[in-house]
Amino acid sequence: MQTSQQHQNTAILMLHHQPMKKIDPYSSPHFQILENSVCPDTGSQGKNVSFQTYKEEFFTLESTPVNDGFIACDSPSAVSGLSNRSPFSPQVSHSYSSDHHHHFSDTTPGSPVSGCSGVDDGNDLKYKLRELEVSLLGPESDIVDSHYCCYKSDTTRWSEKEIAEMIPKLNLKNVLIRCAHAISEEDMYTAANCMEVLGHMVSVSGEPMQRLGAYMLEGLRARLEKSGSMIYKTLKCEVPTSEELMTYMSILYQICPYWKFAYFSSNVIIRQALLNEPRVHIIDFQIAQGSQWIPLIQDLACQPGGPPLIRITGVDDTQSNHARGGGLHIVGKKLSEAAAKYNVPFEFNAAAMSGCEVDLENLRIQPGEAIAVTFPYVLHHMPDESVSTENHRDRLLRLVWSLSPKVMTLVEQESNTNTSSFYSRFVESVDYYTAMFESIDAGCPRDNKQRISAEMHCVARDIVNMIACEDAERVERHELLGKWRSRLMMDGFTPCPFGPAGIGEIRNLLKDYNENYRVEEVDGALYLGWKKRALVTSSAWRCALIN
Repeated sequence: MQTSQQHQNTAILMLHHQPMKKIDPYSSPHFQILENSVCPDTGSQGKNVSFQTYKEEFFTLESTPVNDGFIACDSPSAVSGLSNRSPFSPQVSHSYSSDHHHHFSDTTPGSPVSGCSGVDDGNDLKYKLRELEVSLLGPESDIVDSHYCCYKSDTTRWSEKEIAEMIPKLNLKNVLIRCAHAISEEDMYTAANCMEVLGHMVSVSGEPMQRLGAYMLEGLRARLEKSGSMIYKTLKCEVPTSEELMTYMSILYQICPYWKFAYFSSNVIIRQALLNEPRVHIIDFQIAQGSQWIPLIQDLACQPGGPPLIRITGVDDTQSNHARGGGLHIVGKKLSEAAAKYNVPFEFNAAAMSGCEVDLENLRIQPGEAIAVTFPYVLHHMPDESVSTENHRDRLLRLVWSLSPKVMTLVEQESNTNTSSFYSRFVESVDYYTAMFESIDAGCPRDNKQRISAEMHCVARDIVNMIACEDAERVERHELLGKWRSRLMMDGFTPCPFGPAGIGEIRNLLKDYNENYRVEEVDGALYLGWKKRALVTSSAWRCALIN
């Protein structure tokens, strides 16, 4: 074998897919939410959650069979080598930091575990890497015994034929992660080689991992080009019209339950908190189209003693404004007409501004109102202390606390991307969005062009922003529920559990969707998951009593 060929093949030799044993990743019906940690922070305990088994097999990152020859690193902590033990091991204590991941993981002895496949130290890792090099290149290979080799920039690139022969041996997830690591280490030659190969592996109309890979590749390119803030230029597509964007949003709303879960779970507990109140004021920090409040208006219209006076304050965002084709007056008109239909006294207060700009006077609070506040997938957009000294995230929470609301609801993605480094954030995003794209795939034919457009305009934007942007330009800053819990309690809130009746109503919501969606209650909060992966949490809060 020629030296140049050795260099070409080893530029991504760590990405080769080795033969594996056939194992059943779903051999046990018991899963566990884990908050794994490699940091010495104190935090909440891991929680056990049992689910029903499910029939059809879709592999997510947690459920992919463990590769015998490749050290498959699905965890930022595992890849970084910062820990001397696997944080996913069933023998490890379940006391973890609140800012590390919740997993639905199978802890049955003998079953595959999430994350790295049992490599405990750097020497073992190097040994296995050397084994892999020998198996691919033969014992005469002169490649150094290291995972993170750097290659000369004048080495010849692969030919189209070589790439075509190489791709069947590669695992797309591993190539993506290797590329991200190379970028994080400023190894531009390896990154360029990986991106060249990735261009032949991804497809916006392919399998879930191929579609996700297409958008993650664009995010990586945007990061290198420092064009992450120019989302549509990066994605090489035109800004959709208002009508088109509304159509795309509606498609995702119908085929997967994430937004319905957010709205329905919030409505259930807000209805309970406001029952029999004569004057209610709902403050929605992401009003969007406003249709989510029509069922609640209808429910409150039927309460004993007659309907209350309902006031709704809607905070706007630019994407919803564009999708509506106009300002908040459209939402106000729609809700006013619905309230009139059910003979409910109604007022609408438009707060056409970013949540970061909202202050007390914008809310127009009136005496005697029973207040409910909701943050549906929006509080993570508010920059915290890691981004700005203004810390709008805590500022808004303290503002809400000052209103003494009957209840505040928070719905967020169960993902850890706020303060993570680029590489850890990338691995986390691969994990999270693999499960999400699989769930979307189960709800709509793979070749549906509108579904492809919906993913591009409604999901890919978030992915590119998380991968390509930093500092204030990165607005996608998700937190895990454990971290939200810590923040909310420091800001004066205490959990307000969903009651059994409300949880039953929310479970019924999933009857219209694929059987692999699951909802479970943990410490009063609700987790919506796809198979082994928790994707969304819904929690409710009230002001803590001050002694």
